[in-house]
Amino acid sequence: MLKKTGYLAGVLSLGVILAACGGNDETGDNENGNGEAEHNWRFTVEETQGQVQYVYAQEFAELVEEKSDGAINIDVFEFGALGSEVDQVEQLQQGIVEFAIISPGFTGTLVPEGNIFALQFLFDDDQELNQQVLNESEAINTHLAQKYEEQSIMPLAFWTEGAMQWTGSSAIQSPADFAGFQMRTQESPLILRSYEAYGANPTAMSWSELYTGLQQGAVDGQENPLFFIEDAGFHEVQDHLTISNHNMYVTMTTVNTDFYNDLDEETQSIIDEAIEEMRDRSFEIQEEQNGEALELIENATDTPTDVYELSEDEREEFRELASEARDYFRENGGDDAEMILDMLMEEIEEAQGN
Repeated sequence: MLKKTGYLAGVLSLGVILAACGGNDETGDNENGNGEAEHNWRFTVEETQGQVQYVYAQEFAELVEEKSDGAINIDVFEFGALGSEVDQVEQLQQGIVEFAIISPGFTGTLVPEGNIFALQFLFDDDQELNQQVLNESEAINTHLAQKYEEQSIMPLAFWTEGAMQWTGSSAIQSPADFAGFQMRTQESPLILRSYEAYGANPTAMSWSELYTGLQQGAVDGQENPLFFIEDAGFHEVQDHLTISNHNMYVTMTTVNTDFYNDLDEETQSIIDEAIEEMRDRSFEIQEEQNGEALELIENATDTPTDVYELSEDEREEFRELASEARDYFRENGGDDAEMILDMLMEEIEEAQGN
């Protein structure tokens, strides 16, 4: 597993990479032998090669290169190359990298309203409908996005990496099973609150430390989409997988606000077009990987994992307890938390009725 590195180490590593590539300290622009302007930009993700975010970023980079006739090159850095998840957020804010895929769960203290995606049983079970909501929601793409832009993070797209599932050293089939359970979470106060409502003991931990944490019993379980569980090998050190569909993993493609605003309209249009083309593609990538991952976990013989799917009655037990976190979010999720949540709930209901 990749080891967590500090922010300074990440910056130093990036400096070495840029020096080798000939980039400068500003936008990474230089000129080739023909005197034509070339743009060398950086794109950092929270996952490793082959995983959903990395595949997305690579395909996005290829689209931008194609649309710019080769004038724009984007280098993709996998998780760990430039530091931890929190480091990557800081690097984007400071313009050390131009693009990043950031999960709102790692920005909960920076933009409290972003914790809205930690609310469990808020969205529909239909992931395609959920992606439609993410694409069209005014609550998310206007009001929440503005909060991030104020922090030098401009969301270009919100998208799902699939439904979240639970793994554990013991079976998780009811809220009672969470009693005294050490649950690994992201750095998000609302995620912590959500699991406390179930009776668990939530513990924030970087995913780079999670495999060892599960293996050594520092934490009892975790939540992630299936592709991530299988690829990271969490099922190898967990006896139980619960198909809970209690939430979906929402992430966002972002760009440094000042960097984007300083680009000319033609270059902005290239980025915008690539983002739009990646909307359907991002859904396809996660759907393919999550489906394949479940088959691999179910068919694994060397490290067998018991797979259990919650019934609707069992999900209802969790749903009732999850509603407490919504009240907490309204009161503690930032100045516009109540407005954003109520608007989003209306948008979800409207999408479900169509």
